[in-house]
Amino acid sequence: MSAAHARPATAVFLDIDDTLLDFHKAEAIALSRALTELGVEPTERTLRRYSEINKSQWELLEDGLLTREQVLLRRFEILFAELGVNISAAGTRDLYERYLSIGHYFMPHAPELLDALYGRYPLYIVSNGSAVVQAGRIASAGIAGYFERIFISEEVGCEKPTRAFFDRCFAQIPDFDRERAIVVGDSLTSDIRGGINAGIRTCWYDPMRRAPRPDILPDYRIEDLLELPPLLARIFPD
Repeated sequence: MSAAHARPATAVFLDIDDTLLDFHKAEAIALSRALTELGVEPTERTLRRYSEINKSQWELLEDGLLTREQVLLRRFEILFAELGVNISAAGTRDLYERYLSIGHYFMPHAPELLDALYGRYPLYIVSNGSAVVQAGRIASAGIAGYFERIFISEEVGCEKPTRAFFDRCFAQIPDFDRERAIVVGDSLTSDIRGGINAGIRTCWYDPMRRAPRPDILPDYRIEDLLELPPLLARIFPD
């Protein structure tokens, strides 16, 4: 898809995990395959516990308390310590990421959303995921052509929700205007707090109707991705 034709200046930044692609489903399948190969039974309880640990470790990174490398290893170290098994966290990480980078699962209406937005707004991906994993999933999903740029924190050099991450992204967009930009994502602590830090509009994608946080208030909230195109038309009418 060519981006050479003229487009409005409004920049739409989209998260990947659990916004465009179903990360929880991909995570469970990849982890099940990795654990099985390592001789650990991937019970529902184990998969659920890993997801809890993983989420908590990424939130520590978002708060600046852990590095990316620490997160990627600690999640397995904590899980294996709880399970009482002696397995290499580094080896498990490599195995898990190999499986995670294979295939994709769309969130409901994600393909329709991209079709609706493409050509009307310049689209950008902003993700904290591992570069090799996201590259594989984006390629599998066939969505790279919808985007002007794909910004992965590992390649940008800092993480969401820091202002530095967004500033580095903005610096690579010609004629960028913060007043004509919005970030859309499922994570209050990463996407919404990041947009607030960056001084741009924020839209929380919340299909699960979770409890809000009074310390992280999005400008807009949607439960279905198909709510986004008419919302953008109202926010940016010209």
